Amino acid sequence: MGGREETTEERGYGTGGGGPASEQRFEAAGDGRVDGAGASVEVEEDEEQAYYRPLWIEEPARRRRLPDPVRTSAVRAVLVIAVTLTQAVVAFLCTLAGSWLAFPMVLSSLASTVVATWAALDVWVTRQVWNQRNGVVSVPSSTARALRRERRRARRQARAAERAQERIGPQGGTGQLSHS
Repeated sequence: MGGREETTEERGYGTGGGGPASEQRFEAAGDGRVDGAGASVEVEEDEEQAYYRPLWIEEPARRRRLPDPVRTSAVRAVLVIAVTLTQAVVAFLCTLAGSWLAFPMVLSSLASTVVATWAALDVWVTRQVWNQRNGVVSVPSSTARALRRERRRARRQARAAERAQERIGPQGGTGQLSHS
């Protein structure tokens, strides 16, 4: 993932073909280590620890996730289109076989095509409505600007009321204005 690939020699698979286990057989002898041929081998602490490599590396998403209403309509459209394509294949095969089921399947495929087109348009319309209500503020016709303006106004009023309450402070008396 964006780095240099390791060669087979770097991974421990030498030209001997046996893999790391056959080439790195160690037998403990004294304070050092001795390989299968009898030669002394120096081993560092880093090499003694098992090499940890995660199964996958999480990367940030390239695109933002679809809003929930748009995603549900997209899933619905995909399911409807899948059923429509299946019906079309079954209708075609029934027609080739000369089955009595061919005519009803062709009719249901035509109806299903209309529904699939409607589902695809539903995804597009849902996406446009969501963008207009919640999304892009820079578009002049966007209602998101007015909604955000109202929220901002409500937050300002709440902060102003909170500051006014802090300025008044706790009342020393019972809150009565006169002694009557």
